[in-house]
Amino acid sequence: MRIAVAGSIATDHLMAYPGRFAEQMIAASLDRVSLSFLADTLEVRRGGVGANIALGLGRLGLSPVLVGAAGVDFAEYARWLRANAVDTSAVHVSETLHTARFVCTTDTEQNQIATFYAGAMAEARQIDLAAVAEQAGGLGLVLVGADDPAAMVRHTETARRLAIPFAADPSQQLARLGRDEIRTVVDGALYLFTNEYEAALLKEHAGWTEAEVLDRVGTWITTRGADGVDLVAKDRPALHVPAVRTDDVVEPTGAGDAFRAGFLAGTSWGWPQERAARLGCAVATLVLEAVGTQEYDLTPAGLLHRIEQAYGADAARAMEPDLARAGTPLAPAV
Repeated sequence: MRIAVAGSIATDHLMAYPGRFAEQMIAASLDRVSLSFLADTLEVRRGGVGANIALGLGRLGLSPVLVGAAGVDFAEYARWLRANAVDTSAVHVSETLHTARFVCTTDTEQNQIATFYAGAMAEARQIDLAAVAEQAGGLGLVLVGADDPAAMVRHTETARRLAIPFAADPSQQLARLGRDEIRTVVDGALYLFTNEYEAALLKEHAGWTEAEVLDRVGTWITTRGADGVDLVAKDRPALHVPAVRTDDVVEPTGAGDAFRAGFLAGTSWGWPQERAARLGCAVATLVLEAVGTQEYDLTPAGLLHRIEQAYGADAARAMEPDLARAGTPLAPAV
């Protein structure tokens, strides 16, 4: 199954604050916040939810099509993505703007404060998903991730019109999308991805109850960090998948994207959702242990070892044949 991943392409500026944000917040003055946090470290890495998910799928042995807009500075990033089996032929490259920027500060409790500059991402609305599907020889699934809001709506409507199954992953853009836009990008989704906070935000901004959301999607998948993942559908019992534990959390940015890559890879191989979610949790843990969203080391043996430790030998054996094609490139593209 060919998967297209529509979403942001960005450069991440990741900083670490050696304290707790909460200690600097005054409850009575939260309506007038003026704070500056002195960070200890700065890491500049490749990122963007679309690129992160596509790269994860590429490393798991698929050849996803990345659908997004990048800037005049994209050439080196494009070579890196292609080295990771990502098809970049559908990426729109701006003639004037730079690739989007994600600036994020993380405290000692893994809380984050971030700002996103769109840059070239604003031109993603110019991409015609129908033309992408034709060029790819057909698509089995489109993930519509956080991107230019108009692009998210356009891609969703095109997928719906062409009867291509789609996954809704509005994530950070829930704060920017209006009520009707949220309803458009969610209604009819085969999968809906949110984290715990985004789940509450989605219901509030869409004006839907949980039951009303479940009336409109196939499976609602909510990531809960160290508490694992919940998968809920209208006509079957809720499923909880525990996280793959680690004592070596370095930086949480991109873990949710890695989960999505693992889950979608598993479902594309015809796996049951529980097995696919377990793979997603294992890949997410690799990202937690690395600085940057794409710097993790992925090998079949390493993944299977983690899965066996977390879920048992039978779970690892069931995944082994399909994971044989997975792996990180020996060296980054230059």
